[in-house]
Amino acid sequence: MSAGDTAWLLVSAALVLLMVPGLALFYGGMVRVKSTLNMLMMSFICLAVVTLVWVLYGYSLAFGPDAGGGLIGTLKFAGMAGIGPQSLTGSVPTLVFAGFQLMFAIITAALLSGAIADRAKFGTWVAFVVIWVTVVYAPIAHWVFTAHGWIAAHLHILDLAGGTVVEINSGSAGLALALVLGPRLGFRSDPMRPHSMPLVVLGAGLLWFGWFGFNAGSALAANGSAGVAFFNTQVAGAAAVAGWLLVERIRDGKATTLGAASGAVAGLVAITPSCGSVNPLGAMLIGVIAGVVCGYTVGLKHRLGYDDSLDVAGVHGVGGFVGTVLIGLLATASVTGGPRGLLFGGGAGLLGRQALAAVTVAAYSFTLTWVIATVLTKTVGFRVDRDEEHGGLDLAVHGETAYDLVPHVVGGGGRTAGQHQPGRIPAAQG
Repeated sequence: MSAGDTAWLLVSAALVLLMVPGLALFYGGMVRVKSTLNMLMMSFICLAVVTLVWVLYGYSLAFGPDAGGGLIGTLKFAGMAGIGPQSLTGSVPTLVFAGFQLMFAIITAALLSGAIADRAKFGTWVAFVVIWVTVVYAPIAHWVFTAHGWIAAHLHILDLAGGTVVEINSGSAGLALALVLGPRLGFRSDPMRPHSMPLVVLGAGLLWFGWFGFNAGSALAANGSAGVAFFNTQVAGAAAVAGWLLVERIRDGKATTLGAASGAVAGLVAITPSCGSVNPLGAMLIGVIAGVVCGYTVGLKHRLGYDDSLDVAGVHGVGGFVGTVLIGLLATASVTGGPRGLLFGGGAGLLGRQALAAVTVAAYSFTLTWVIATVLTKTVGFRVDRDEEHGGLDLAVHGETAYDLVPHVVGGGGRTAGQHQPGRIPAAQG
């Protein structure tokens, strides 16, 4: 056991956990006031639900001994059986590794909620998360993150931190969910603007901060690979902000705060698979491309009529695909220690394998998610009724509101806060 590697992975796991409330604030600020708490809860509940699934059998299915064909693990470690303080995975305790991977599973499930904001039944969402982590996330994690998984063993792709497992997976699943549940009431007619840009920016900042643990922690050691991933993460996020804002400036004439926050996330998504494969200039190029491509892609939902509410497919799916495939062009031997991309004399083999893995994961995730969501829709129901959706999910589902907008009595004179004499402008507004 390496004390340094163990300490770094513990910190990284905590950083990835911080991304979940960061995502909740990011998503919560992007929806309308009436469903803010529901959006926060859809992310927050994943902390509890996925943890229980992971301990009972999720970790074993993802990282247990292969059951055959590199498709899924066995239940040898169900209930974390046989794993104690002395058990090691590489140079770190197995429970530390399992905890780090747990945070990946949590944030991936939480990401899906953005695709169906404002219209999903909370109880059905909880059931969906349990099923989805079991039959979609765990198998894909086994394929990519374990040495005996079929993608790792046969395609030999480069994906340090989960561009396939987390990003392409969540984007494809989010698109399937959006199509099954259908568009929100008022989609393409009501503005549906973010109700709190400060929350969006705060959430994006926490995501960016946590992403250093997400990417650099995936080196599973406190070493040079972690340093490269850390630096590339910052570079790609910054470059993507510039790329997205350039798109807005050309297309709309204005560079928006929402665009800056979304661009940062797009760049961080794209560098997730490639942070351990490219040099800093490659990371910069990946970030710019992701910012431009994702910036244009998110507008397609209005033209094509699918309501991916908070652009899970447009940012995570597309950004993850960009970052995964561009490894085949931009990977450098000085970073990877061997494999090279097409532009560095490595041939087209790596590019083809990266693309095949990306397409395969997308197809599996979309198909299985479509089936799960359809079955839940036809049995217990996945979408709230029209009156609840129109009035907002906070009161209908949770019996509370994000903000106390009812005026309070001030003093004993019968006047309430915010009241003023007719015809007069309150001093605060004057």
